[in-house]
Amino acid sequence: MAHASFDGLRVLSLESRRSKEVAKLIKTYGGEAFVVPAVREVPLDTPQPVLDFAASLIAGEFDMVVFFTGVGVKAMMQIIETKYSSVEFLTALRKTRVVARGPKPQAALRELNVPSSAIAPEPSTWRELLDTIKNEFADVLPEMRVAVQEYGATNPEFLAALSEMTTQVTRVPVYQWALPENLQPLRESVLAVANAGVDVVVFMSAVQVIHLFQIAEQMGCVDDLRAGMETIVVISIGPTTTEVLLHYGVQPDFEPSRPKMGFVINEAAQYAGKVLRQKKSGVDVALATRLAGLTFSSSAAKTDQNGDGEAVAIARPVRKVAASTPTMAGFRDGLGPMDFLHEISSRIAAADSFHTVLERIVEFVTTAVPCDSCFIYVLEDQNLVLRASKNPHSEVDRVGMPIGQGITGWVAEHREPVAIAANASIDPRFKAFKNLPEDHFEAMLSTPIMTASKVVGVINLQHRLPYQHKTSEIRLLSMLGFLVGAEIERARLESENLQLASRLETRKAVDRAKGILQRDMTISEDDAYRMMQRESRQRRKSMREIAEAILLSEDLRKMRPESVAK
Repeated sequence: MAHASFDGLRVLSLESRRSKEVAKLIKTYGGEAFVVPAVREVPLDTPQPVLDFAASLIAGEFDMVVFFTGVGVKAMMQIIETKYSSVEFLTALRKTRVVARGPKPQAALRELNVPSSAIAPEPSTWRELLDTIKNEFADVLPEMRVAVQEYGATNPEFLAALSEMTTQVTRVPVYQWALPENLQPLRESVLAVANAGVDVVVFMSAVQVIHLFQIAEQMGCVDDLRAGMETIVVISIGPTTTEVLLHYGVQPDFEPSRPKMGFVINEAAQYAGKVLRQKKSGVDVALATRLAGLTFSSSAAKTDQNGDGEAVAIARPVRKVAASTPTMAGFRDGLGPMDFLHEISSRIAAADSFHTVLERIVEFVTTAVPCDSCFIYVLEDQNLVLRASKNPHSEVDRVGMPIGQGITGWVAEHREPVAIAANASIDPRFKAFKNLPEDHFEAMLSTPIMTASKVVGVINLQHRLPYQHKTSEIRLLSMLGFLVGAEIERARLESENLQLASRLETRKAVDRAKGILQRDMTISEDDAYRMMQRESRQRRKSMREIAEAILLSEDLRKMRPESVAK
């Protein structure tokens, strides 16, 4: 094998969890190491999703559990052990089909003596994971209830595809990603790349790319960062990270033969110097990689002959993807909806009304999937009630239907999306509402809103003219149903709690006011209540306002001098 050496090149890595090991490897291969953590793993705002998952698993409500990361396995166990017996949980887990996305979660599960029913092969992206699940469990998959351990950001493409193949999919987030507390090293890294202060940059995860460009955007120098990467060697650990780099307009020079830390540093040491010399001499990037001994082809494992006639490993080619990939393997869109959900959560925390949250969701949905009409129905007491609309409607908060009635009710009952390209009104499941003119529209797309494995509502999109919904649009709306389900349920419960609290306060005020009238006028409780009702109708005031007026009068009477003297 060719000798691997950086020969003094300045190598930037944004690795966080294994920063010491990366720095040591770079130095071992003769490089000047600059290791700047770009990602911080932080606990969830609440451990409740994990605890709910544990309770459901122990109750036998899942048939398969998918683990994405080894760190996630360990973090999950730490949360679960705060409330449940680890023995009870692991016994239940061993009774289900367990799927691991590669060797790291498999190793963590093995430590817990939990066997893996299937393991995704390298490069262990969500695509290999999905293919593994389809191949291994094709016969029973449609009847399965699946839980997915998430990491950092959700993966909407994986969830949408899996939900189409199974009975239900439940997300189990165990930690989240954040920027480091000290951002100055990342800012200095942006400037170093932009001003050729480093020779090589190694990306070992997609979120490292996202956070670096996020800091560059805050600094107002995204173009400088992108231009700087054209003059240095950019190495991506695998296809997921490559897709995100391409989204930002950066063409990686190569990927390692295997998506492992040791391979990426070793092969960077072998080829980075050659690629850098060719790039600085003005040679095209693709040509530079070929001249360095790297070949772009469809094969993942090739060999070539170096100058000494010795066979050397050829790094796997960087896969070409569309310049405007919308989902970027789940990471970019995964973080986008996370920001969106954070905004909704902030609105709830700020005591915004239920309808404000729903209107925000309608705005987001109609931006993502253009349409003429958008309705959101929320499940309340086994009835789907129209709670939000893209177009102004007097029927909002009035129109409702039971589960199973109409296309909307069918979607809620079966937990499946429905896409109708034309003549929606002649579909046998259709039910018309005379006050909704959108019922005369031609095309319709309806998907359930889910949270904690239950339906909480339905999103309907409608088109005036015939419209063939793309598979990507159906999957996107299904994904949005997953993402906003928890927020809708939280907002609805918040609204119900406020209404309940208001009713309790009204009841207390009315009861106190009745007591005062009974005492002062020597009348019965029923007479006192009827008197207050009469005043409410005549003065066009609510019962609470009448009661508060009586209570205020009583308080003022007690403050009179003669009352104080007594």
